[in-house]
Amino acid sequence: MTLIAHISDLHLRPRGLPCLRVSDTNMLAERAIRALASLSPRPDALVISGDLTDRDDPREYAVARRLLKRLPMPVYLIPGNHDSSEGMRSNLADFPGISDSTGEKLWYAADIGDLRLIALDSHDPGKPGGRLGTAQLSWLAKELASSTKPTIVALHHPPADTGIVHLDAMGLADSEALEDALRGHPQVKRILCGHIHRSIVAEFAGTIMTLVPSTAHQVALDLAPDAPALFNFEPAAYYLHLLTGKGDVVTHTGYVEPFPGPFDFFADEGVTWPGD
Repeated sequence: MTLIAHISDLHLRPRGLPCLRVSDTNMLAERAIRALASLSPRPDALVISGDLTDRDDPREYAVARRLLKRLPMPVYLIPGNHDSSEGMRSNLADFPGISDSTGEKLWYAADIGDLRLIALDSHDPGKPGGRLGTAQLSWLAKELASSTKPTIVALHHPPADTGIVHLDAMGLADSEALEDALRGHPQVKRILCGHIHRSIVAEFAGTIMTLVPSTAHQVALDLAPDAPALFNFEPAAYYLHLLTGKGDVVTHTGYVEPFPGPFDFFADEGVTWPGD
């Protein structure tokens, strides 16, 4: 059994500064880290699919380091449109995979238990949307051809439309090329993304794409074509991707905020209640 935790879009700020005027992203990220640190069984790794920082600021990377080093599992990072490969290399080079990247962008592969992680860098400097580029796609094709081990591919920008129009306009520019690279590789069990700040599941390239919510604020759910760009504070969540003994991947949602329970399903067995 291999268990991978997945969060995204922390948007960390320098200490004491909010994001988008009202979002205390550092405090909300701390809650998520505490929830992940308390999980049992412990995940074999955590994947963070981009927007670790809000402004690619060295002070934000320092906050990230302080938070993530509390975790009892390795943490695999990839850049989002709010980060950069240079920022991650300069500030977080000791995190797994980052120093292994050989390309201009921050791409790498890693074996985590019985799963293979392929981390892609969709950051396109100066743009909110993403792009992988021909060099990275060529590297991806070689990686997929080199192993049939169950694989998850992680990148920040979702390669398929979600129906949230104002964010789909900031999607992955070369999604068709990514689809061509992935098709015909049934070992790819999941595509892990962020960027949209919502829990979304979709088909792409013959596999399943999962978008995890932000640990902070969420994009308001409005599927109207002219929906405004709004956000709210729906409950934050994380995903757990479990590789089963049959070689399949099952994805579970966990919630960051405390809630009542657990309670025993069978505590009332043998009890007769008035009116029964």
